[in-house]
Amino acid sequence: MEGTLLLSTTCVSSSLKPQHLSFSSHQPQSQSRALARKIIRKWKQEECFDGKDIYVDCVPLIRSLSRQKMPHVAQELLLEMKSDGLLPSNSTLSALMLCHANNGLFPQAEAIWDEMLHSSFVPSIQVVSELFDAYGNVGCFEKVNEILAQIRSRNLSLFPEVYSLAISCFGKGGQLELMEGTLKEMISRGFPLDSATGNAFIRYYSIFGSLTEMETAYGRLKRSRFLIEEEGIRAMSFAYLKKRKFYRLAELLKNVGLGRRNLGNLSWNLLLLSYAADFKMKSLQREFLRMVEAGFHPDLTTFNIRALAFSRMSLLWDLHLSLEHMKHEKVVPDLVTCGCVVDAYLERRLGKNMYFALNKMNLDDSPLILTDPFVFEVLGKGDFHASSEAFLEFQSQREWTYRRLISVYLKKQYRRNQIFWNY
Repeated sequence: MEGTLLLSTTCVSSSLKPQHLSFSSHQPQSQSRALARKIIRKWKQEECFDGKDIYVDCVPLIRSLSRQKMPHVAQELLLEMKSDGLLPSNSTLSALMLCHANNGLFPQAEAIWDEMLHSSFVPSIQVVSELFDAYGNVGCFEKVNEILAQIRSRNLSLFPEVYSLAISCFGKGGQLELMEGTLKEMISRGFPLDSATGNAFIRYYSIFGSLTEMETAYGRLKRSRFLIEEEGIRAMSFAYLKKRKFYRLAELLKNVGLGRRNLGNLSWNLLLLSYAADFKMKSLQREFLRMVEAGFHPDLTTFNIRALAFSRMSLLWDLHLSLEHMKHEKVVPDLVTCGCVVDAYLERRLGKNMYFALNKMNLDDSPLILTDPFVFEVLGKGDFHASSEAFLEFQSQREWTYRRLISVYLKKQYRRNQIFWNY
């Protein structure tokens, strides 16, 4: 009866553990073979071995060698195992194939893949996924198509997941024609479009396609009666915002449904952002009131979208009222909020009066940035925000507060102005 033994990095003495091996995968083949022999010899000393056919699982060891860019050692390990009558398990072969692929040794990976295809072993969907990723990372999309065809011709039980993996691989690489062709083939073989694949199409067309192609993908998803999910909404919104197509963004968000509770404030915040980006202050205020009336509670991102717009327009009283509203809603300000106040007051040369607004927040708190990053993609970062981030990055050893950051920033501004006037 065949047995199965587990061979992990713990089966090797400390001098032979992969994490302690310092030479590279470009070492001479003789050195790789010698190390493999040492590993096998050490393992045989520590494990029970009675001469029968034994399938050895050394996946953890091969993965460790792969991470350390030592695929040649992994290959020699496999050869030494076979020469000693030890048979690699199917999972070990899969790990070795991925070890080769992830280290750029694609001919060796292809040889193992062909060996597995012509045996009774069916690779797992996870193995196929990692193999697609390895080829996709180096732009070998024709090989992904070839593997897809091989799986299809052998009727392996991996569909429809393998189609979704291929679509994702092509999409991430910007190969929209291959992605579209794979979808058509999937549907023609009787596998329907699912929500995850439909949302993936929207994301990839948002990044690499035109607005028309993106909208076509969204229409396809709607006809399939699936809802667009958060990542798809974000991707489409960014595409509209980058092209400054604010009206079309507003229409999308209304079509998606501003009342979808599972999205939280995302749709409302994006709608407010579209008005803030164009400084349509009346529309911004109107939609904010509609949001509150609809039963949605403004969050930090909601308030900071408005605060950034108020700051850029030097609307100090509106900024002050927004801080009062935040306090009432028990929403804690962050570095972005603080920066809006500092930038607005300094722009109007009212630095001495800005603590009238800043005292609405606890200036002795540790600085945090909790605003959704998509806000900065559209409105950018204020000078205080950007300067403070850069400063904190190089001064992380000390404990900082908003008050100390403001003090440092004001000193920097004073020195800058002194230089300007002296010049």
